[in-house]
Amino acid sequence: MMMWASAGVFVLLVAAVVIFTRTGGPDLASAPVPAASSGDIRADVTPVARKETRPTLDPAGFSGQAALAYQVAREIPEVLDQLQCYCACEQYGHVSLLSCYTSGHGAT
Repeated sequence: MMMWASAGVFVLLVAAVVIFTRTGGPDLASAPVPAASSGDIRADVTPVARKETRPTLDPAGFSGQAALAYQVAREIPEVLDQLQCYCACEQYGHVSLLSCYTSGHGAT
């Protein structure tokens, strides 16, 4: 039974490739090109209200991988603030992954 399912998927993929090549696929030449930015990838992102408002700790207070993690948290807080942490942070009052870096919790 599994062999027939695999064969069916293969046939569908081959059919899709044939149809795609016969129709010419999407016209990528006329696709819009994004405007040049200042080099900062965040320049094209609409700001979102942050949930975590406390500042992150200074990376200089840590060493090795922990220092790097705190540096990243300091450089892109808006990204970490949109991610959920999975370290049972609700018991610590955390609202996002960024919360881990407002104390020494992120180094543990």
